[in-house]
Amino acid sequence: MGNRLSKIYTRTGDDGSTGLGDGSRTGKDSLRVEAYGTVDEANSAIGVVLAAPGVPAGVRDLLTAVQHQMFDLGGELCIPGHAAIQAADIDALERHLDHHNADLPALKDFILPAGGEAAARCHLARTIVRRAERATVALSRVEPVRGEAVRYLNRLSDLLFVLARVLARADGQGEVLWRHERRNAG
Repeated sequence: MGNRLSKIYTRTGDDGSTGLGDGSRTGKDSLRVEAYGTVDEANSAIGVVLAAPGVPAGVRDLLTAVQHQMFDLGGELCIPGHAAIQAADIDALERHLDHHNADLPALKDFILPAGGEAAARCHLARTIVRRAERATVALSRVEPVRGEAVRYLNRLSDLLFVLARVLARADGQGEVLWRHERRNAG
């Protein structure tokens, strides 16, 4: 088990630096901190989904398991050279994707990020996961990042999209289809 925090503030970051999991220090604006910080933000957004009323038990259990993996992924990104996310984790996301997508109708139109409270929260989590993916890709351009990290985030955003569709149906709101309308001024 890692270090226990007995004191929340340390003042060591007052100079704009932060400690990584390997004991080294880097700027709080570094690509690495951006990547694992955005993973943390995405994990918090998943928690906001879980706080919504009416989330079915199966979705709740899946997202709770994902939160644990996101914590692991944040650790992987915080400790250069560390491996936490495995191919099996990505395979599991794909199985959940297939399972939850099987009963959904094929998409013929874009959908808006709406469809009830839980679905809208899930769409927000999806977009934050996409940002975490972009930040992790940016980091991978300048420092070594395992491909599993990027693939995990990519599949997770897909899963959250599918779960948002599931939640919109479970809530009875249904999906809100995008309708492109051209309006004449005047």
